[in-house]
Amino acid sequence: METSQALTALSALGHASRLAAFRSLVQAGPDGLSVGDLRERLALAPATLSAHLNVLRASGLVQDTREGRVIRVRADFARMNALLAYLTDNCCGGTAACTPPACLPCAHETSDEDHAR
Repeated sequence: METSQALTALSALGHASRLAAFRSLVQAGPDGLSVGDLRERLALAPATLSAHLNVLRASGLVQDTREGRVIRVRADFARMNALLAYLTDNCCGGTAACTPPACLPCAHETSDEDHAR
């Protein structure tokens, strides 16, 4: 990922509503959410959500597809992982000990420790 792409993605995530939308889409996994479901989760006006989704689309962090009358929005996990890789490039001098694993949609499992939190 180029620096300009990272800046665009970070800028897109630099707003509370856009960050909440992106996190909801990451949590939803590869199926994503309909725009209506996302709007309900975030309690945003349709025009406001549309504006925020336009910024996230322009940054490449989300994609959408039309399914009949419904627009489904999905996080772009490859783009998210590229951003994470950019941010952690050369972490601890590039040693593998501190390199965070990539997030794959629905590939993460919760441990007993996670349930205790």
